[in-house]
Amino acid sequence: MTSYFFYKLINMLKQGIFLTLVLSTSICSSFAQEIKSKILLNNVNIFNGKDNKIIKGNLLIEGNLIRKISITPIIINLDDNVKIINGQGKYVIPGLIDNHAHLMFESIPQQLALASNAAYINLFAANAAEKQLLRGFTTVRDMGGGALSLAKAIDNKLVTGPRVFASGAFISQTGGHGDFGLPTDVPRKIGELSYVERNDMAAIADGADQVLIRSREQLRQGATQLKLMAGGGVSSNYDPLDVSQYTTAEFKAAVDAASNWGTYVTVHAYTPHAIKTAIDAGVKSIEHGQLADENTAKLMAEKGVWWSLQPFLDDEDAIPFPEGSANRKKQLEMTKGTDNAYKLAKKYHIKTAWGTDCLFDPVLAQKQGKQLAKMVRWYTPYEVLKMATYDNAQLLYLSGKRNPYQDGKLGEISEGAYADLILVDGNPLENIKLVENPDTNFKIIMKDGYIYKNTLSH
Repeated sequence: MTSYFFYKLINMLKQGIFLTLVLSTSICSSFAQEIKSKILLNNVNIFNGKDNKIIKGNLLIEGNLIRKISITPIIINLDDNVKIINGQGKYVIPGLIDNHAHLMFESIPQQLALASNAAYINLFAANAAEKQLLRGFTTVRDMGGGALSLAKAIDNKLVTGPRVFASGAFISQTGGHGDFGLPTDVPRKIGELSYVERNDMAAIADGADQVLIRSREQLRQGATQLKLMAGGGVSSNYDPLDVSQYTTAEFKAAVDAASNWGTYVTVHAYTPHAIKTAIDAGVKSIEHGQLADENTAKLMAEKGVWWSLQPFLDDEDAIPFPEGSANRKKQLEMTKGTDNAYKLAKKYHIKTAWGTDCLFDPVLAQKQGKQLAKMVRWYTPYEVLKMATYDNAQLLYLSGKRNPYQDGKLGEISEGAYADLILVDGNPLENIKLVENPDTNFKIIMKDGYIYKNTLSH
């Protein structure tokens, strides 16, 4: 009998099911959540995520939605189950949205990730997701790496973390930005899967037929959008930065699959040719794009394509690669284009989203808010906050009915919006650096009507 249970346990470990067994014994982890049918948040200054102004008022939250916003006192029935909070004149903003996250790999060192099975990586990522929520990020768009199981665990309150729009495994050609196999993995045997494929991190597909299959597999598993690799990357070893990956026909296969499911395709791309090929096939969003030129920017504006840009600079927060290495050279080439990319995005009024793209770096992950504050290099504090809340939510809505959060609005403080909010000790429209230190400056963090943090003095 004992041998049988060990046999079952080993098989569950292989399938990543052990994640649920462990985490279900400690629902919502160690962070207590204050749960009330109604929460009345009085005496607060409100930034609604959309308008460049602050109003002083009160918020009534029922369940997981904001039901009423009023500049006059909100009358409640004291017999109701109501938690009343005095906001002490502090500032309410919508929960922040990171539109380019990698939940599975944000904080785990790369060598540890490549040496671990899916069960361990999920446990590691669950711990990191909780920390991300406590930095004020109540929603993320996961851009590949296999976060579908983690997203479900968060939604089912088995673990604590942000809302997740998960792409599932990113789809890449052989030798592309998503090919992290060993040099000895080629020539590849037909039907043989690499380590990252077996663990649902990436899906290697060559030719339109394979791309179609892999796209449908991600949608079948619950992906809210698809992520393909359109060009060379910094952290990958086989592809120079200038190369283009996938043909129009291959992109079109993924676009057709996504369109049939009412959602869209986004791609990793830096160069004009990679961006143009993807757009010609119907791709709706470009990730990165630091090396885009004037004509590419015009095309994006004409087609209404989203530009999901990251504030990559060669600064203290840059991803570390050994000096002189091929990866470091690619990184330097890419970061030199960041200023021009934001200049073009503003010049042509391209719909622009913000995200961090943090990978394999627990120290950089803690600076998520700093990556947002860095945006004042190109935008006003109001524009920065609007981009990381309301604007980012508009990109998320491209998922259509694949959006798992359709009962309320995201990225805004309004009646009928989800109760995802932060109470800030100070006005971030005047001092954006407040978001750099969430431990000190974020007094309340609420997601879906649950209070995950409340350090107000009573």
